[in-house]
Parts: sequence; C-alpha cells; structure tokens
Amino acid sequence: MKNADYEAARSTLATVAQLAGVSVPTVSKVLNGHIHVSAATRQRVREAMKDCDYTPVGSRQETRTVEVVFDDLTSVYSAQVLGGIIDAGDEAGLTVVPRRFPDEAGPGWASRVRSHGRAGVLVVSAVLEPEQVERFDEAGVPLVVIDSINLPRKNLTSIGATNFNGGFAATEHLVQLGHRRIAHVAGPPQMACNVARLHGYRAALEQAGIDPHSNPVEHGLFTYETGFERARAWLASAERPTAIFAGCDLLALGVIEAARTLGLRVPEDLSIVGFDDSHLAEWSSPPLTTIHQPLREMGALAMRTLARLAERETIESHHVELATHLVTRQSTARL
Repeated sequence: MKNADYEAARSTLATVAQLAGVSVPTVSKVLNGHIHVSAATRQRVREAMKDCDYTPVGSRQETRTVEVVFDDLTSVYSAQVLGGIIDAGDEAGLTVVPRRFPDEAGPGWASRVRSHGRAGVLVVSAVLEPEQVERFDEAGVPLVVIDSINLPRKNLTSIGATNFNGGFAATEHLVQLGHRRIAHVAGPPQMACNVARLHGYRAALEQAGIDPHSNPVEHGLFTYETGFERARAWLASAERPTAIFAGCDLLALGVIEAARTLGLRVPEDLSIVGFDDSHLAEWSSPPLTTIHQPLREMGALAMRTLARLAERETIESHHVELATHLVTRQSTARL
C-alpha cells in the first residue's frame, strides 16, 4: 500500500520549488545540506517551505537514496550508465546505492526496498516480471528501467536509445563502403534492444537490394568470447564475410581478435562496426568504428525521471529514446 499519510499531509518538493522559483533538485540540495547553493537561494527555499507548511522529518530519508540494480555490474557499459546516474543523483541530492539484480527478486523485493527507505529503484538491462512491477506499484515505490530487456507493461517508465536507427546506420555505412557480405553477431535474441538493432540491420540490407537472409546472423551473450567464436567460424569459411556488424563494442573486440588469429587485417581484409561507443572503442586496435549510444545521458535522464516520480510529479512520456549516431574510426574501409 502507498504511504497515504505522506501524500495527504505533506506538500511535495515540487510545491516548494514552484513557490521559491527554483528547481526540485535545488530544493533537495537545501534539504540535504549541499554547499553549492547560494545563501539567497537557500533563504528563498526555506521561506517557501515555511509558507506551504513543508516540514522535513526523519522519515524523509526515503527521498535521499535510490537503489540501482544491474544484471552485470562489471561491464564498461554499466560503468558509463552508472556515471550518469551518480552525476544526476548529486544534482538532485540523492545517494545512489548500486547492486546486482537480487536473487531474492520475488514478492518481497519491493517490500524490502520500501523498508530501507529508498526513493525508488532504477533497473538496468535486467528482466522484470509483471508481478514484480505490480509489487512496486502496491508498495508506492517508483520504478524506472534503462535499456530494458523486456517491457512487462506498456506504461512502465523506461529510458533507452534509438537502437533500430543505430543498427540501420551501422549497416548502411558498410553498404556504402561497397560491402555486400555483411554478417551480424548479436546479443541474446530476447532482448528488446537487440531485436531493434537486428531489424535495423535487415532494413538497411533490404534498402540496398541485398537479401538479408543471405547473410549470417548469430546470437549469443554480449561477451568478447561470443564475438570471437562466431567470427572465427565465419572467417574460416570459404564464403567469409567482408564486414561484420557487432551488437556491442565488446563483441567487436572479439571479432577483431578472431580476424587476427586467422591472419586477416582490419580493415584491409575485414571491416567491423560495433555498438555503444564505450571507452573500449577508442582503446581497441585499430580504433573501432561504432554506433554512439548516449550511456551517461541515459543514466542521468533515468535518475532525473525517477526523482520526479518520487515527488509525485506527472511525467510527459513513459518511454524516452535518446538518439544514436555513427562514429567513424579506423576499423572500416572501402571494399
């Protein structure tokens, strides 16, 4: 059940912010004692709190922490998303508590989060069941997902990227370089982002008059090993592809290593495009042509959205996709 006493008896931070003529994050900073607020602004906020009878108490700790749940906490992808979450959390006066997706993510998960006084939960690239979402609703705990694997409910608030456009742009780039045998090594087939990238890949091939089913597609985990194993099998065949679109930068690094072990040069013998534009893309040899996915921005927007939901604000859209774009480096060349 939602915290009815809190909702009925207290003005929201949004009320205070409107009265003081400042943003909600600024009000949060004043409440939490942040030093980066001018004395004049701090005074206006305090006067607005007094005017609307807003009195913070110990139970307001629920608005000070956010639990961020990752399926994988060790990846470069997760690190960049988390960086954006932390930055936005600092601005809003919210403390981030990162953790792996809980093994006990059953009926008691939402109750545990509520009992710990969390303002809400961000779930990054993990599978959510409809029952879990319902439990968070019942507990009155705001929930936002980032780069969701699945959407158990249409109006579940989610932040993602234009994965279809990214898959299309990656493949179109290779087509424009003269490639026709373009393979695609993808992530798990059940992931929504992966499906969108695959559809973009196929659409670009069809637009170029290439039968998408004439080029190989393999699914696996978003790992270096998957990229290496799938690419090595393709590149050792008589009809090897001249280009490979990898579903993430880590897969692309595995592809590069597979080519090296077979004596193939990148990009002279094989062109490779990744996806994410993580730090790995700049560090690879050669530097990787890839699709830029705004990972930090996705994390920051998700945190700002969650902060608004925690203050019972109405958001404009339940699903937002940030733009992707092609970043050309040295792993692709004209055929």
